[in-house]
Formats: sequence, C-alpha cells, structure tokens
Amino acid sequence: MNKGLLKSWKTDKGFGFIKSDTLEHDTFIHISALKHMSRKPKVGDTIYFEVATQPDGKTKAVNCRIEGVAELKAPYQKHNQQPHRIAKSNFASSFLGKVASIALIAALCFYAINKYNTHSSSQTPVITNDDLATFDETYPKVVIPKSTQNFTCDGRQYCTEMRSREEAVFFINNCPNTKMDGDGDGKPCESDSRFKNEW
Repeated sequence: MNKGLLKSWKTDKGFGFIKSDTLEHDTFIHISALKHMSRKPKVGDTIYFEVATQPDGKTKAVNCRIEGVAELKAPYQKHNQQPHRIAKSNFASSFLGKVASIALIAALCFYAINKYNTHSSSQTPVITNDDLATFDETYPKVVIPKSTQNFTCDGRQYCTEMRSREEAVFFINNCPNTKMDGDGDGKPCESDSRFKNEW
C-alpha cells in the first residue's frame, strides 16, 4: 500500500491527484474510491492507496482511505449464508414419479374411453324381433310415387299450386307447412276437381 499527500482536489468534478514519495508520477484519484469515508477529502490529507492500471495505460488510486478519518459503517447486510434447504420431494422428476404419472394418465384415458363407449352404446337403439312385428303398425308405410325425382320442396303449400296428384302426395309427405289435407286422412286435394278421377 502506498502513502501520499492529496496535492489537488476539484470538488465540483470529484477528482484530484496524490503526490507520493515512492511513485514517480502523481496518481489520479476519483471520489468513488473514497465513498466509504465519513467526509470528503481536502487538499493536504494523507491518503493510503493502491495503484491500478487502466486499460488506456494510465494509473489510478484504488482501495483508498484518508488518514485520521473514520470509515462509514457499511449498511446492514443480510448474511450471505445459504438459506436452510427445505426438504422437498423430487417425486415428479424421479423415475418412479414419471412411471406413476404415465400410469395415472393411462388410467384416466381408459376411464374416459370406457365412459364414452358406454354412453354412445346407450344412445344406439336396439331393435328386437318384437319391435319388427309391430313396426308396420307403429310406422305405416308411406307410398311415394315413382316419379318423385322431379318434385322438390319449393315453398308451395296449396292444392291450386300443384300440377298432379302425385306432386301433391309428395308435398304432403315431404315438405313442411303444406295446407292440402284438410281432413287429415293423408289424401291431399280431395275436393280439387282436377284430381277427382285420380282418387
């Protein structure tokens, strides 16, 4: 460690120079090297310092202290000791944890698929022979004329809009909101004189 006298100090700029008997040149000193001192330096102070060479080749004073001036106590710092480790389970990262996780996911998938199959099978009706025997009574046959390929539901609703009995039958059986079967017997346009001979 070197000892020298503070030769000059520029308070407004925060730097000065130290003259030492042991060094050939005056040494640059910055206020940051004395920030731990209880007061700012004054010309004539005895400074203890070490010399560091900067990248540009110039020297500067580091690790400085002013003789006879108290150092500021460092603010309270927490101990840098390692915190007490809390034992925690590394279950998820262990081999057993991975196997257990995969097994749990597989079980959940199996359960979901089984539940889906049970639900979807309960939605599909099962037709028995007894159902087939009463099917014709429950759902009577609707006879659609063979020439229906030319008929389409185009919004017509009344007998006066039909061109034939077959078209009227197609409309009453396949199109919504038709008003051609007044008595509800499944025979449209019974009172229309154009279709009298077709019934």
